[in-house]
Amino acid sequence: MPFCSTCGNQVSGADTFCARCGARQPQVSAIPQDPLVWLTPRMASILCYIPGLGWIASIVVLASQKYRQNRTVRFHAFQGLYLFVAWLMDDIVLRPMLFGIAPTMPLYHIVKIVLLVMSIFMIIKAAHDEPYSLPLFGELAHRSVTED
Repeated sequence: MPFCSTCGNQVSGADTFCARCGARQPQVSAIPQDPLVWLTPRMASILCYIPGLGWIASIVVLASQKYRQNRTVRFHAFQGLYLFVAWLMDDIVLRPMLFGIAPTMPLYHIVKIVLLVMSIFMIIKAAHDEPYSLPLFGELAHRSVTED
C-alpha cells in the first residue's frame, strides 16, 4: 500500500489526493515508457545471433523505437535474421533432399556446423563492437538497413 508523499497517511494507488491532508499524490505510470531500457546496443547485437532464438531478438530490435536510428544494431538484427533463414533452409530444404544419400556425414550436418561457427563468430564480433559483414548475409543486411 503506498503512502502520502506529504503526511505519510496510507493511500491507494488510484487516489489522486490524500484523504487526511488533501495533498496531490504523484501518479505512477503502470506501463514503462521503454520496455527495452535495460538492453544496451551491444547486448541487442549479441542476442540477434543466438542460434535458435536470435530471430526473436532480431524482430524485437527491428520493431523497437529505441533502435530505429541505430544502423549498426539494425544491421546485426537483419544479418541475424538472414542467418536464421539459412538454418531453416538447411532443416526444411537441404535435409529432406539429401536424406540417405551420404549416410556417414550428410551435407546438411556440415552446413549446420558452418552456420553454428558463423553464429559464434558473430557473437564474438558483436561482443567486441567490431562490425563484420558475413559473405552474402552481410550484403543482404546492408541492403535491408539502407532500404529501411
